[in-house]
Amino acid sequence: MTTFDFSPLYRTSIGFDRLASLLSSAQRLEQNGGYPPYNILAEDENHYRITMAVAGFGQDDLEITSEENTLTVSGKGQDDEGEDGRFLHRGIATRAFERRFNLADHVKVTGAALENGLLHISLEREVPEAMKPRKIEIGNSSARLIEVGKDEEEKAA
Repeated sequence: MTTFDFSPLYRTSIGFDRLASLLSSAQRLEQNGGYPPYNILAEDENHYRITMAVAGFGQDDLEITSEENTLTVSGKGQDDEGEDGRFLHRGIATRAFERRFNLADHVKVTGAALENGLLHISLEREVPEAMKPRKIEIGNSSARLIEVGKDEEEKAA
């Protein structure tokens, strides 16, 4: 197994302390074996969609929670014991599951819909105005130096 040393990153970067924990959790094998399968689509720069194949689950069987930077989708297992007859083959999984997604800062869940056995979750990145790039005006340095010099002369007088 390959391991990575992130200590050089910590020496030159500030605020990336979550990076190592995110990468180490991504390296771990998924406990649920990839069930249910899902797609992640970047619709544009700030809009994303997660689509999960949840055949056999209804709206009441699924739960979506968003807490801090984690989106959790879970499904309650269904009991098919009431079915008449015996299964000769059982290929449609109805077991309980829990799938977690790490969300970047300022990514919010905007909606969810269940359609034809697919759960669609819409996400949007909402960057606050304070975080957006802004243009800094460049002033005339000689004018600023003259103003500073005048202030010092006035104080001396």
